[in-house]
Amino acid sequence: MLENPRSPRVRAVAKLTKRSARTETGLFLLEGPQAVREALAYRPDAVIELFATPTSWDKHADLHAVAADAGVDVEFVTEQVLSAMADTVTPQGLVAVARQTPASVREIFSAAPRLIAICEEVRDPGNLGTIIRAADAAGADAVVLTGRTVDPFNPKVVRSTTGSLFHLPISVGGDLADVVERAHAAGLEVVAADVKGEDLLSARASGVLTRPTAWLFGNEARGLTDEALGLADSALKVPIFGRAESLNLATAASVCLYESAFAQRAQG
Repeated sequence: MLENPRSPRVRAVAKLTKRSARTETGLFLLEGPQAVREALAYRPDAVIELFATPTSWDKHADLHAVAADAGVDVEFVTEQVLSAMADTVTPQGLVAVARQTPASVREIFSAAPRLIAICEEVRDPGNLGTIIRAADAAGADAVVLTGRTVDPFNPKVVRSTTGSLFHLPISVGGDLADVVERAHAAGLEVVAADVKGEDLLSARASGVLTRPTAWLFGNEARGLTDEALGLADSALKVPIFGRAESLNLATAASVCLYESAFAQRAQG
């Protein structure tokens, strides 16, 4: 059992809360039973270390067989060690270290996708995590991150995805113009979500969202630049029927992705 919270091994895990360490090692941190469960189920090859307190391991007996099937051994640690490793204030007794396995933009668009989320300069970890989760729920084929979008392996992003990070391909660090060009070459319509766009209801009526679509989402505070908007084929906005000043980016993205999912599935 690991008992020393200041040991080099514990510190190496704790450093993964920092982007510099994640970039240097190509690893990232998973916290809690849900993230660990999804990683072991969908990307067992990526999980290289698993740490748990004895109490937590006993509590989550369903993970025992999953970890064994994945060939991942659990290493028991004290509560103090787990707290030193974790990013959260009140960790849930399980921490894992996994390899980053981003997809390439080429791989994503060569797979004939019908629904993609492109995130340009999305900076809030919670927003990005929720967009990834919504894309997964809506049946999107991938999420493409461009510009200075927040690192998807940031612990807050990972937690916000609730495991969806392991369910669909995610590419990192792409150039928006190149991504849009590849989307067009793959036969996708690029639709920007922007307050200056046409009403989403008009798109529903016209049937435009039945086509293979790449939704383009911008920065929380500034939205999309004129240059970015110019790359899109069209722009749509989520209408506000009540008195709310605006919608949170992740909420608006969820609506847009589901509009496409509904339209495409209704078409058959």
